Amino acid sequence: MNTKIITINTEDIRPEDFDEAARILQEGGLVAFPTETVYGLGANALDEKASKKIYEAKGRPSDNPLIVHISEVKDIEALAKEIPEVAYQLAEVFWPGPLTMIFKKKDCVPYGTTGGLNTVAIRLPANQIARELIARSKVYIAAPSANISGKPSPTEAEHVINDLSGKIDMIIDGGKATLGLESTIVDLSEGQPMILRPGCITKKMLQNVIGNIDYDPAIMGKKLNKDLVPKAPGMKYRHYAPEGALTIYEGNTQLVIQAINQKSKEMLNEGHRVGIIATDETIEFYKYGIVMSIGSRKNEATIAAGLYRVLRDFDELHAEYIFTESFADNSLGQAIMNRLLKAAGYHVVKVDDLSKS
Repeated sequence: MNTKIITINTEDIRPEDFDEAARILQEGGLVAFPTETVYGLGANALDEKASKKIYEAKGRPSDNPLIVHISEVKDIEALAKEIPEVAYQLAEVFWPGPLTMIFKKKDCVPYGTTGGLNTVAIRLPANQIARELIARSKVYIAAPSANISGKPSPTEAEHVINDLSGKIDMIIDGGKATLGLESTIVDLSEGQPMILRPGCITKKMLQNVIGNIDYDPAIMGKKLNKDLVPKAPGMKYRHYAPEGALTIYEGNTQLVIQAINQKSKEMLNEGHRVGIIATDETIEFYKYGIVMSIGSRKNEATIAAGLYRVLRDFDELHAEYIFTESFADNSLGQAIMNRLLKAAGYHVVKVDDLSKS
């Protein structure tokens, strides 16, 4: 398949720029496009055959549900069977934006889009290109991240090209995704709101709008649960993983640096290619391997935005082993650690235990 690549400048968006992409979606094809979180791989959400193409292109497990992207708040009424009042409260504050809400689905939404579930995940993105594409195509767009399943999510068009060129119809280059982490997912289908995936919209931000909300216990574990039935993308399978083996070092910062330096030196002496994920505050203290900063601890948003970029950069450099610091498991750090743990296959070294032994 010949994948067409077009570039759209967010400063000069014209409706006619989307005519070909809209036609592809209407005819059951696949279009990758930017959102404010990561790049998405889009198909007509109400066309089961089109949704199947997403799974085939990505190599995605068929029980991993897709998120349906809409262009107006009222669109949820066409897709969701039951819409609680809290949904409109959340939409008023966080839509357009990086929040996905799960509802009981209407019959028009095929099981091929929902991963066989009776619920549908819906998001109204903030990215102008994404919203214009949805509006112009006149279809609701099912769109997981536009990458090979399991690899780090794409935050720029070049990542999509590397993964999916030749497998999909079109890639829209709209520049870098600004947030760099997938949307927060909130389940509203069971009465009590529940966070199924942490993201840039934090638990505290949600509580400020609707009061009581908590994390689903399934996402709080520190190991992969293969028996889990995934109600939302990213709950069950290993995700976001670089080609090299990633290990998280957790504990006192000074001990983390010492442990990573020691392990890096050992692996280099054995002839391996080593990468280290540091922060702006610690990068100068690492002595071995290829060292990259993910961002600043003084601004967690820079760490969120830099995570997938760093993992993909290490792939390009063929790092066999990657060692990273951990991050505070609160606020935005909750989302960062959720992605890191999955990328590392839950391989965590607690340096405090190392120092005791």
